[in-house]
Amino acid sequence: MTPQQEIVDKISHIALPIAQEFLLELVDVELVPSGRRWLLRIYIDKEGGVTIADCEKVSRELGRLLDVEDFIDHPYALEVSSPGLTRPLKKARDFERYKGRTVRIVTRASIDGGHEIRGEIVNVAGDDLEVKAGDGVVHTIPLHEIKKANLEFEP
Repeated sequence: MTPQQEIVDKISHIALPIAQEFLLELVDVELVPSGRRWLLRIYIDKEGGVTIADCEKVSRELGRLLDVEDFIDHPYALEVSSPGLTRPLKKARDFERYKGRTVRIVTRASIDGGHEIRGEIVNVAGDDLEVKAGDGVVHTIPLHEIKKANLEFEP
């Protein structure tokens, strides 16, 4: 595990109970090196979408705790926001929640001849995800092989 990933894990550990306290889901934590001041992004969500007030509450509480813990040894800006319409999917429960929606997946290993699959989430069975592509073929993707997955915007 990289030092940056260790920091992200510590932040996630602190941010999760804060999100839960406000009845929010912690979707993702990113620490993005960006010149002199890094960017710490916290993505939160809830049924019906998050409000600016939700973001402000989490930002205020998390910022306070991060100041007390003081383990990030680089200047950073804290940003708390919604994951948006093309939210990342990371856990089995994320895929389960969005069954029937269109997803774009990039895999570590080649799956059925490629590293990118776009299609409808059909099922989550154990450690596998089933996605039906536009041509009707159902691809079975081991969850551990997913490098990146995002919902696709559906107007």
